[in-house]
Amino acid sequence: MFDPKTFPFDVEQLTAFFKSNDFTKAFAAPKMPEIDADAILAAQKKNMETLVAANKAAAAGYQDLFAKQVEVFEATLAEAQKQIADFDPTKLDAESATAQGEVAKVAFEKALANMTALAEGAQKANADAYEVVSARIQDSVAELQDMAKKFTV
Repeated sequence: MFDPKTFPFDVEQLTAFFKSNDFTKAFAAPKMPEIDADAILAAQKKNMETLVAANKAAAAGYQDLFAKQVEVFEATLAEAQKQIADFDPTKLDAESATAQGEVAKVAFEKALANMTALAEGAQKANADAYEVVSARIQDSVAELQDMAKKFTV
């Protein structure tokens, strides 16, 4: 239990301790360098401009891809119409069946080549957009590192 007779508490010593030590320094706000709001806004503006540029690059790539898809569809449709017009079921024999098989093989190979070209076009559009964003991210990291150097004491 607490016994005030044995407790070594001297009010005068405690008062002297607080008078001799300036505790306000411990609670003072640390000095921080000023934040450059203009630099932050400029970086964000660059980020937004980069996103717009990336979207434009992707949109251009996808427009090209769509145009190629329409071209492939129209060519395939024209070829199919030609095959239907040329097909005569009354003249079906081994030779014409072999010829029809060869035409089907060529059509399949052409369709496969067209699909490959379209996939490569989509991949290129995505790669172009990625390159724009990736370059901006690298620049942004460098800008943040430069700003952080100003805060080191």
